[in-house]
Parts: sequence; structure tokens; C-alpha cells
Amino acid sequence: MNKSSHKKLRKKIIANYEIYFMMAPFFLLFVTFTVLPVLSALGLSFTDFNALEIPRFIGLRNYVKLFLEDPVFIIAIKNTLLFAVITGPASYILCFGMAWLVNEFSVRVRTSLTFLFYAPALSGTAFMMWKVLLSGDIYGWINSFILRFGLVKEPVQWLTDPKTMMPMIIMIQLWMSLGTSFLAFIAGFQSVDRNLYEAAAMDGVKNRWQELFYVTIPSMGPQMLFGAVMQISASFTAGQITVDLAGFPSTDYAAHTIVTHAMDFGRLRFEMGYACAVITVLFIAMTAVNKIIRGILYKNSM
Repeated sequence: MNKSSHKKLRKKIIANYEIYFMMAPFFLLFVTFTVLPVLSALGLSFTDFNALEIPRFIGLRNYVKLFLEDPVFIIAIKNTLLFAVITGPASYILCFGMAWLVNEFSVRVRTSLTFLFYAPALSGTAFMMWKVLLSGDIYGWINSFILRFGLVKEPVQWLTDPKTMMPMIIMIQLWMSLGTSFLAFIAGFQSVDRNLYEAAAMDGVKNRWQELFYVTIPSMGPQMLFGAVMQISASFTAGQITVDLAGFPSTDYAAHTIVTHAMDFGRLRFEMGYACAVITVLFIAMTAVNKIIRGILYKNSM
């Protein structure tokens, strides 16, 4: 930046000092708890660090080990991509569709339904009911039902069999996915100017589907973008739900994700440098996907 640019920036800051003053607390918290940890993890990913001794710089050795010498990490990448590809778009569409349906009801009914659908995401332990339903013994509700009717001869190990483990976790994740994005879509539907629908009707829009595609969705650009970012972040950072449902580590690493791989090396083995390398790869992947999605949604909302 040249001198004139510095002067313009200084004048702009002085002219709008109230805004910057109000932004200061959030900015400090964001830098302290987001920017600095990300930069610290990036720096530590190039070191050998056990959380007790001083980090020792080892260059790219952690990344070489990650991609060439760690077969479990490759499994974690496959599982994470499978989980993200299915739950990301599916939960996004589910949140939008349910918000659209709920928005059609009266205020009182809409409020009740919003709370009802948001409750699983609000309660962090709501998925525990699924452990009872999918219990691998004869006392599990689903096993008890299918055994009684002779559909199977022995209990199905829903959360320990590698063949059924990931499908069950994906299903439960979708059930719990009506969270912040769902609320954002509800708010977006409420913020659409009603006059746009009248103008669209005069231009030939004849039904609710046409209203949705030609008026509602283009008017909800910020909410659509926010929902996409939230759902992508949630799908890529899934880890705790797989630990709670399938154990840690899961059978044959069938539910092992990049986050649980980082938990393994960071929390249990205290190989913090290696764990930071894992998280750095995840951060780069999430940033790239978010940038692509933002580009698509921003272009479509123009």
C-alpha cells in the first residue's frame, strides 16, 4: 500500500470509529480463539512435539508420514469424504425443505414445530436413544422387533459391524442435522419481502414451486450461503458422534474420520505435531470446499 492508500484507510477508520469500536470485542475473541490456534497448529505441524518438551523442527516429515506411511489416515480420508458427500448435501436439502414446510404454518404452530425439529440438535445427548434402538443384543428395540417377526436369526451388530456401522451413523447424523442452518433458513423465509411475490404473480409466476425457485431462493442468498458453510463444516468435522456410537477406535476403523485420527494422536499418544498436521490437512480441505461452494452460491445469487 502506498502513502495515499494509508491516508485513505486512516481517514476511513477515523470516520467510522464507532463501528470499529463495536467490532473490537469480537475481533479480539476471533483472533485469540480462532486465528492464533490455526496459525499455532500450522506451525506445530512442522515439528516433533509431545506437549511436554520444546517443539523440535522436522520439516515436512509429518506430512510425508501422513500420506505415505499411515494407512489408517487413508481410511480416515475415505470415511470422511463418504460421510461429507452424503450428509453435507442431504442435510442441507433436508434443512431447507423442512424450513420451507414449517414456514407455511401459522406463527404458533411454526414456533412449536421449529422447537420440535431443532430439539435433537439442541440436546447433545439426543443420539443416545439410538444406542438403545440399535443395541447389538436381543434387548435392542430394533433387534427385538426383527427377531420376533423372524426377519433375522441372530441380533444384528448395527454399531460394531463394519458393514452397517457407517450407514447407521450417517442416518443418525441426518436426524440430528436440523440445527443452526435450519434456524437460518426459517429466518430467511421470514425476511423475504412479500411484495416480491405479488410482482412475480404479475410477471407470470403461477404456483408455489415457481415462487420458490424464482423469488424465495434468490432472495435468501446470505442464508443459503451460511447454511452451506455450516453443513459442510459439520460434515467434515464429524468425530465425536462416531466415537459415542461406534467406540474409539471403531471396528476395522470403519467409522474412523480425520477428526478421530487427530484425537488419537493428540489426546492419547501426545504426538501433537503429527496431530496438528492431520488437522491442517482437514482445514485446507474444508477451506477449499467452502470456497467452491461460496463461489457457486454467490454466482447464482447475483
